[in-house]
Amino acid sequence: MDLPNPVLAKVTERVIARSQKTRSAYLQRIEHAQGKFPARGALSCANLAHGFASMDDNEKLIIKVGREPNIGIVSSYNEMLSAHAPYKTFPDIIKTAARENGGVAQFAGGVPAMCDGITQGNAGMELSLFSRETIAMGTAIALSHNMFDAALCLGVCDKIVPGLLIGALHFGHLPMVFVPAGPMKSGLSNNDKAKVREQYAQGLVGRDELLKAESAAYHSPGTCTFYGTANSNQMLLEAMGLHVPGAAFESPGTEAREAFTRQALRTVLDIGKRGNRFTPIGQLVDERCIVNAMVALLATGGSTNHLIHWVAIARSAGILIDWSDFDELSSAVPLLARVYPNGDADVNQFQAAGGPAWILRELLAGGFMHGDVMSVNAGGIADGSKSAPAVSGDTSVLRPVSEPFSPTGGLRLLQGRLGRAVIKVSAVPEDRHIIEAPARVFDSQEALLAAFSAGEVNQDMVAVVRFQGPQANGMPELHKLTPPLAVLQNQGFKVALVTDGRMSGASGKVPAAIHVTPEALAGGPLAKVRDGDMVRVDAVAGTLDVLVD
Repeated sequence: MDLPNPVLAKVTERVIARSQKTRSAYLQRIEHAQGKFPARGALSCANLAHGFASMDDNEKLIIKVGREPNIGIVSSYNEMLSAHAPYKTFPDIIKTAARENGGVAQFAGGVPAMCDGITQGNAGMELSLFSRETIAMGTAIALSHNMFDAALCLGVCDKIVPGLLIGALHFGHLPMVFVPAGPMKSGLSNNDKAKVREQYAQGLVGRDELLKAESAAYHSPGTCTFYGTANSNQMLLEAMGLHVPGAAFESPGTEAREAFTRQALRTVLDIGKRGNRFTPIGQLVDERCIVNAMVALLATGGSTNHLIHWVAIARSAGILIDWSDFDELSSAVPLLARVYPNGDADVNQFQAAGGPAWILRELLAGGFMHGDVMSVNAGGIADGSKSAPAVSGDTSVLRPVSEPFSPTGGLRLLQGRLGRAVIKVSAVPEDRHIIEAPARVFDSQEALLAAFSAGEVNQDMVAVVRFQGPQANGMPELHKLTPPLAVLQNQGFKVALVTDGRMSGASGKVPAAIHVTPEALAGGPLAKVRDGDMVRVDAVAGTLDVLVD
């Protein structure tokens, strides 16, 4: 590994200094918990009997004696979501592996998992961001019984992994490993799917043709194949050392997928108190670990949703980060991956070209990540990156640090008279990084869609969609706006979006200043913008302004 990049060192030192009090308080709390828990020996007979009543006699004996570890399983399994359906078989695999390795495992609890791809444009979308806190609480409830020496967290998608991780960090005295389920095999390409969506938005194809395309894209168990929030989650967890290395993008139903799941159980036993390397998650997730996750996000052009999620995750470990840290890192971290929506490849092609192991090796070698951090893997994240091929399997998908797609990362902080916002530029051509045009103001996603259908927005414009923040309606993703805005952009109009809401992790084609704060309902300047006001979105200078007196 080369010397750390000076920007990496500067941001890390700033995060450590900023977090000194809160991190110290967090570590004291988990140290205190380590002196008490897991406390099966201290549980009353009634407590303990409740805890193992459903187990078989041999497992009851193990729990009674208390010498062998008991592993809690927290899962987001449900049958409706393709990404989480594979988890149906995982508990039995884990329990068998536990018995084979001298322990036991119990299904500790399930957490809800909702999908923005299903709730897009519907009232249920308003619960989406809030579900993260419900998942965090569900994780904490599952782990609250003092029955477990360690835990495995099973989850993949948008709010699910952040919620699991936030809940897990509140039990930071326990060792934990995250267990992914993997992506579905490639179907209809993401580009072809997007084209049909745009044709539908223009009325060129009907619902039957659209459903046929969507069904060919989303066709089997596993995560969606684009590099949205779900798959960004997996990249970041590998960078944090919370996965068995290489586990992120192996598809469900394979022998390798089951082998990774069994290895997760062996790993969590190894990092438990009775194992060889006691590694509680609250100590593993330190300031350098969080910075590594931020770098991995930027280097791969990952989801903008993580600018919300990782701030909350870090805070759960007593670590304080903000968008300025992301922005400064982005100025130095090279963009090494082109995966849809930042390119044509899907995550299976990303994996085939070298995947997370390639990214980690290149970033470590270039001094853009901290290699001397804790990991659930005995050899750390550096050891996990050794499985990467010597050269990229496809230079249109992955490039080395010496020849990146861009010398800077995919995200920018915008600040100006309209507040603070973020923009994902990795998928936006350079000639669209600056948009100055009259505002067209809408107070809902539906209003903009109606105006598009009526032919009322065929013009250069900055679409201002406001009252979409957390206080207003839960901050829904506004992904249904991508097809019509892309249509206008393809017709030659200069188009941008400015909103206090979110865009999907799959967004990027249209320049979008999102997460604008303060939000309109909280007195933000966005509430004062009127139709015709000139708005300038400048991702080069990092500004967001309305050009009025």
